[in-house]
Amino acid sequence: MKRIALATSFSLLALSASLAVHAVEYKQVQTAKSSIHFTYKQMGVAVDGKFKRFSSQLSFDPTRPTAAKASFDVELASVDTGAPEGDEEVAGKPWFNTKAFPTARFVSSSVKALGGNRYEVAGQLSIKGKTQEVLVPATFTAQGNSAVFDGSFTIRRADFSIGEGSWAKFDIVANDVLIKFRITAASQ
Repeated sequence: MKRIALATSFSLLALSASLAVHAVEYKQVQTAKSSIHFTYKQMGVAVDGKFKRFSSQLSFDPTRPTAAKASFDVELASVDTGAPEGDEEVAGKPWFNTKAFPTARFVSSSVKALGGNRYEVAGQLSIKGKTQEVLVPATFTAQGNSAVFDGSFTIRRADFSIGEGSWAKFDIVANDVLIKFRITAASQ
């Protein structure tokens, strides 16, 4: 009887240790290892850019995805179009108007597991004082004590008044903008 009780105790201890190892929460975003890029078409040609500065808060436990939370604040003046004159133009009033609207913000409202380390994150995206509900597909990959979240989604720049005046037409700069991200976070 003692052997059965001892074996059961060891089994329960091993199971609880195994569950504790897998219950990891990723909270510390490593901005130096993370990126936010975008792609749009100008005169039919794909153009890539990125944002060099952003801050975020994240709480993600893969065993409890519905409890996850994320928020991102992107400094719009940190835009990098690949050319200083392009950066200056995009920061101006017709585009991002960074003097009046210095940041874009995303705040998650729910996370849905889709299986196979794929998730759908719903949330509010605010740019230039306009807010839209967005669905963001993302993948999760654990890498030791850190994890990588990759994803992309498309916004329409007209929904956020990005490109006003003569730029409001889509003949030169397309309406669709693909946002791509890679967020690396460490566990606590």
